[in-house]
Amino acid sequence: MFGYGNKNGKGAIDARLNALRQDLSSLQQDMKGFAVDVGDAANDRARAVSRNAESIAERAFRLAEDYAGDLANGAEHWTHDNLESARGRVRTQPLAALAIAAGVGAVFAAVFSRI
Repeated sequence: MFGYGNKNGKGAIDARLNALRQDLSSLQQDMKGFAVDVGDAANDRARAVSRNAESIAERAFRLAEDYAGDLANGAEHWTHDNLESARGRVRTQPLAALAIAAGVGAVFAAVFSRI
């Protein structure tokens, strides 16, 4: 009465299932390869970003060094230019210079004694 189907129908279904399994296996392999490729691309991009950041940091460091050197040179020139006038004032008003030095010393002593 009721048959289980003909053997040709079962064979066709089995063939389709085998083809589907092969397709899924190929898709799985392709996805694994894709993941590796994406990882490699991400690593390459991360290396490029790291090199760019390092280059920018080195440039900023060089600029900071140049700026610090310019400030030091400026301070040296200002000190040298004003040294003679300061010596002249100390020679003409030694007591006032001594009182100022004592006051500055007292301020420093108060500041450093609290630390």
